[in-house]
Amino acid sequence: MFSKRITGIDFGVLSPAQIRKMSSLEIKSPETYDKDGFPMESGLMDPHLGVINPGLKCKTCGQKMKYCTGHFGHLEMVRPVVHSEFSKKAELLLHATCRDCGKIALPEEKLAEYRTLPGVAPDDVVKRIISKSKKARKCPHCGAKRGVVLLDKPTNFFLENERIYPTQIREWVEKISEDDLRLLGYDPKRLRPEWFILTVLQVPPITIRPSITLESGIKSEDDLTHKLVDIIRINIRLKDNIEAGAPQLIIEDLWDLLQYHVTTYFNNNTAGVPPAKHRSGRALRTIVQRLQGKKGRFRYNLTGKRVNFAARSIITPDSYLSINEIGVPESIADDLTLPETVTEDNKKRIESLVKSGKAVYLVRPNGARKKIIEENQKEVIEELEAGVKIERKLQDGDIVLFNRQPSLHRLSMLCHRAKIVPGKTFRLNPIVAKPYNADFDGDEMNLHVPQTPEGIAEAQELMLVEKQIISPRYGAPVITLDEDGVSGSFILTLKSTVFPRDEAMKFFQIMELEEIPKPDAGENYSGRLVFSQLLPKDLSMEYKSKLYNVLNKFDIKEVPVKKMIEEHSIVKIKNGVLESGVIDGSSLGEGKGILIDELSRRYPPSFLQNFYDKLSRIAEEIVSTSGITVSLKEYETTKTVKKTIEKAIAEEIEVADELVKKYRKGTLETLPGRTLDESFEINMMRLGARIKEKVEKQIMEEKVNALFGEKPEFNTTVMILSGSRGSSVNLTNLSGIWGQASVREGRPKKGYKERLIALNRKADVGVYAGGFVEHNFMQGMSAFEYFYHAMGGRQGEVDTGVSTKVSGYLYRRLANSLKDLVVNNDNTVRTASKGVIQFSYGEDGVFPKNTMKGKSISIEKEYNYFKKKK
Repeated sequence: MFSKRITGIDFGVLSPAQIRKMSSLEIKSPETYDKDGFPMESGLMDPHLGVINPGLKCKTCGQKMKYCTGHFGHLEMVRPVVHSEFSKKAELLLHATCRDCGKIALPEEKLAEYRTLPGVAPDDVVKRIISKSKKARKCPHCGAKRGVVLLDKPTNFFLENERIYPTQIREWVEKISEDDLRLLGYDPKRLRPEWFILTVLQVPPITIRPSITLESGIKSEDDLTHKLVDIIRINIRLKDNIEAGAPQLIIEDLWDLLQYHVTTYFNNNTAGVPPAKHRSGRALRTIVQRLQGKKGRFRYNLTGKRVNFAARSIITPDSYLSINEIGVPESIADDLTLPETVTEDNKKRIESLVKSGKAVYLVRPNGARKKIIEENQKEVIEELEAGVKIERKLQDGDIVLFNRQPSLHRLSMLCHRAKIVPGKTFRLNPIVAKPYNADFDGDEMNLHVPQTPEGIAEAQELMLVEKQIISPRYGAPVITLDEDGVSGSFILTLKSTVFPRDEAMKFFQIMELEEIPKPDAGENYSGRLVFSQLLPKDLSMEYKSKLYNVLNKFDIKEVPVKKMIEEHSIVKIKNGVLESGVIDGSSLGEGKGILIDELSRRYPPSFLQNFYDKLSRIAEEIVSTSGITVSLKEYETTKTVKKTIEKAIAEEIEVADELVKKYRKGTLETLPGRTLDESFEINMMRLGARIKEKVEKQIMEEKVNALFGEKPEFNTTVMILSGSRGSSVNLTNLSGIWGQASVREGRPKKGYKERLIALNRKADVGVYAGGFVEHNFMQGMSAFEYFYHAMGGRQGEVDTGVSTKVSGYLYRRLANSLKDLVVNNDNTVRTASKGVIQFSYGEDGVFPKNTMKGKSISIEKEYNYFKKKK
């Protein structure tokens, strides 16, 4: 057998001669089968075009269904029709050339100049020629007058408002010389423009459009066959009418109908053409519809695959699972199987699997399979010997892959260990939801079971959750405690958190401690001591907590509270004991978790897995028992805040009025690189932000005082200060002021002429006319304010819908263009054909996962680590 290598693929248009040469039969009849169910000769299901029934032989190649790939036929068109997919190209040729002589309508010296243009892309040359020749009203070669050509899409051409038919177009483009075609970007050896006008139509093999037999025995034809039947019928009617000397009007109507059927045969979604439909009203899927889109050949059949050993279900949270585990419903575990080879070591275990009904198939060395049922269990056990395989049901500890779509990065598919659970949903520890971008509002996910020892080992070594804590995108933690986990850790490590012995023992039991520490708060245990039991004994570090920013941002006046905050601001860990500071977002958060970053880099992955599993359960317990709660009472505006709001709004109006006066006079100082209008709008936005900031400071000061007072209040403040969820802006919107409405980072603009809404005065650019909202959500807004506030909200909604779609498609294109790139053993990045893209991966040979937040190495951290080791 000769092996050949494909050097390239050419796309082009088939000539009438090539279509006839490829054809094994001329189609003359629209009929498919006769009354007895046999294919009609010279019809669309003629056996010369291939066979789709077992037992029959192809009349062209003599092969049976398994080996005959099918053969093309052809249909001679009575009158030529325009190929709808190339009508635009035909139009450009008509614009550029003369109808009488076929030459490009530019003087010869100009054409010679275009042939020798240096450094200009061929496409640009073609555009220049067409745009110049289109304007010529007289042919410089033969002197004939030139009319304006118009294309009424998709296939109707007009010259000076008079229709020109496909026969005339074909005659016109046939006159174009080979030299002129080359100048217009065509290779005459491979393509002639007259081939855009079809005189013969290719009929695809039966294997491309097979019939199906319904339960009733009636044969149902493929959509392409339906369309071809329409084309042949109209073709025959047109021929009969021409031969019978029918009026020109009837012939033209039939010709247009033939054109319609050919157009919808290629693309049944052509703009300006009503789609061809079944009697049921369903649009036919013709050639273009078969290829394009999600359900097309490329995306659905070639790049998309349906696989075995996979399951799909809704996900639900379960914090009692390890981050490495996935809860698999019993019904799914009973259906999915895993092959296991019998050895002398595992023979007894496999025998017990067979007896318990956990083994489903026996696979002999020759590949023969035997289903294991209750009646043949003894026979199967006798057959068990080294080398025989059994396919058993999924059980606890099996390696599986878990995936959520859209898969946008590496961490959208991770490896877990199966944990068989009751119910019908997959269970997932909420900590692992982040890399999947999953939530629990009805998301579905896919489970895959690797079937080979190599696949299992690869998944376990490269994809196990505990080994993916650091993001391969930016070198910082991505699998982190979130929301309740952070709030619980924050409350646990507050200085005021103390547990009696019995409560502390509950946490020590969760941690599975062998040695109980001594109490450090009299007879009680501090929350910090409880947390310290999760840390390695040789860990020492110091850094700022998220709470540190509170001191700088908000002016806390009460001395005891100020002292308390200072005590919680710097996290100090010495020899595995948390001495001061609070564990919050800066310790545990995504991308910025300093503690998590240190633990994941300095200790084995199993340590961090254990840390997460224990801390998440303790944090959940604390959030449940400490009474962290949110009520409307919390958001009621206090008298102090009300005074601050009134003062801030008065200041806003006063300063804004002054700005408006200066703007109208033209004396307003312009910002660098900005116009007067832009400077005014920026100043108004800044003023709104400044006013809101004053109110925000006052609200947060009250909240912080309440949290660090004698009786701590665990509410929204905990979430905001710990960085688990929300921000001080949310609080301000609820119980302070909404402030200046913003659309695209500026005041709302789009509305009526010289005003935002019809009820505003013309040319009013003041505070309220520009979208300032002085109320909050608890008070409720006026109709004006609600409308302004909704304008900003609409922007977010539109962006969510549009951006996701656009960025998703762009990512798809990018991923497809890069998917064959691979890092070779020599560290070069190469294509599938071994072409070098980069001599060193990423230009520096550093994998982002191994960096410190993008930096290749932290000298300070490494120095301190080795100094400590010495």
